[in-house]
Amino acid sequence: MSIKKALLIELEREKANTKRIISRLNNESFGYKPHEKSMTLGELTNHIVELHNWVDFVLSKETFDFHVDYVPTKLTSVDDLLSKLESDFEKNKAIIEQMNEEIVFEDWALKAGDHIIAAMPKTGALRFIVTNHLIHHRGQLTVYMRLLDIPVPGIYGPSADDKA
Repeated sequence: MSIKKALLIELEREKANTKRIISRLNNESFGYKPHEKSMTLGELTNHIVELHNWVDFVLSKETFDFHVDYVPTKLTSVDDLLSKLESDFEKNKAIIEQMNEEIVFEDWALKAGDHIIAAMPKTGALRFIVTNHLIHHRGQLTVYMRLLDIPVPGIYGPSADDKA
């Protein structure tokens, strides 16, 4: 299997997982915050959706600088978030389909100004900075959902709500 094919399978699977979760949300819950140090449900969901598009940042740049490149997404409805998730997927799919597979072995860095947060090959950045980060925050979102009594969908198998 090619690197492109493997990346596309993972990209599509994670998009479907995120879509399944976001589809259960309601716009009225976007202001919910389980703790004063937590993001609101809306901020967290926006971050999850924008993380999907970090595939582009990893594959098309040598560095991603939070002080220069990061603009938080601030969508306010489930429909808008699902639409962005889908459009970003299509954009990333096209990038992967057109890329030279050797690019994933090139170096990439995550920075905050002059401070290097992480430096690794792009293949590692796709796993560590994008996918693992995405899965982490998606897990947080399912806790918010549980606290709000919003049924949590199964992701890697049935959830307690799927069994009910």
